[in-house]
Amino acid sequence: MKTVIVDTNILFSILLRKSSKFRDILFSDAEEISFYCCRFSIVELFKHKEKLLKYSKLSEEEMLEVCYSILKRMRFFEEQTIADDSIKQAHELCKEVDEKDTAFVALTIELNGRLWTKDDELKNGLKKKGFDKFFEIDSGNV
Repeated sequence: MKTVIVDTNILFSILLRKSSKFRDILFSDAEEISFYCCRFSIVELFKHKEKLLKYSKLSEEEMLEVCYSILKRMRFFEEQTIADDSIKQAHELCKEVDEKDTAFVALTIELNGRLWTKDDELKNGLKKKGFDKFFEIDSGNV
């Protein structure tokens, strides 16, 4: 079973219909993948609801249906339950790169999973620091 931690930018891409590959993977019947997300992502989705509606060209009802479908596939993790060691390690990796992604990296460490993100700056910065636990569609690690 693969454990995949989904960054909020992936959820945005699915909602904005920018990538059918992302939707196909998230909504596949593949039982060999468990998708996890930080609970804070729910806040981010609703914080940007108006922009998402505008750019997705979905009605509010359609947006809510897609959100519901996405959220059903996720296993949400309370950030405060992540072990201090995982948070410290993630903070060291994320500082000077993008500290706001610390929780996602910490959850990846905590669950020994793979981080699914579209943030190339984050990926490159983490790779320079030796972190290489990414879920990448094109590399065949799906």
